[in-house]
Amino acid sequence: MYNLLKGKRGIISGALDSNSIAWKVAQRCHQEGAIITLTNAPIAMRMGEIKKLSDETKAEVIPADATNVDDLTNLFVKSQEILGGKIDFLLHSIGMSVNIRKNIPYVESNYDYFMKGIDVSAMSLHKMLSVAMKLDAMNEGGSVVALTYMAAQRTYPFYTDMADIKAMLESITRSFGYHYGKSKKVRVNTVSQSPTKTTAGTGIKGFDNFFNFADAIAPLGNATADDCADYCVTLFSDLTKMVTMQNLFHDGGYSTTGVSLDVMEKFDK
Repeated sequence: MYNLLKGKRGIISGALDSNSIAWKVAQRCHQEGAIITLTNAPIAMRMGEIKKLSDETKAEVIPADATNVDDLTNLFVKSQEILGGKIDFLLHSIGMSVNIRKNIPYVESNYDYFMKGIDVSAMSLHKMLSVAMKLDAMNEGGSVVALTYMAAQRTYPFYTDMADIKAMLESITRSFGYHYGKSKKVRVNTVSQSPTKTTAGTGIKGFDNFFNFADAIAPLGNATADDCADYCVTLFSDLTKMVTMQNLFHDGGYSTTGVSLDVMEKFDK
């Protein structure tokens, strides 16, 4: 451990179980000296194992619906009370597509489900940042990281409406990042992670095949959830204080590899 976050206060959203990236990030933040609160939607908390993470990281859990401004206001107010001061970092690890859950093809998207996905997975970041700014809840030089995927830039048919939703998430990162940077020097970035064997990721049809495909394309292979947690810690730390409004690929080189010899060999006859 390097004590990169010693003395810092943070909020980690979206930890469901030990497979989730948010869970790994919470563990690493605790190990690096931060004190944190944990938050998730009440229904997700009932389904998950967040009490174990709370005990391990000595973090209080504050239920909050990320689409509800009152809940988010309570989250930031209570977190400051519990942690003894303003927040230094925030992880947005929230994503949900009802269309994907129900195996509805992209071209036949249910628009009510689509709007729900936008609200939960993208607009929630705007609401979090807006509430934090209005409450002046974050310290100057603070850091916000949201998790995304490169389907926001390239077409992945199985990612359906979530691809559009992640594109909106990344746009909010740039737009709000400008305003928060000007007002409080708060950094806002997205991390575009490799396919990762989380509870949410493995729920996507054909995930295992794509996981193996991406692993064969990337010269370093797929980045794990633990790797992603390490990367998030660096973005929360003071070592990246001039990095903001960026979509940062953390994928073993997959995003910039055109052709992999390993994959080409599979077509050699």
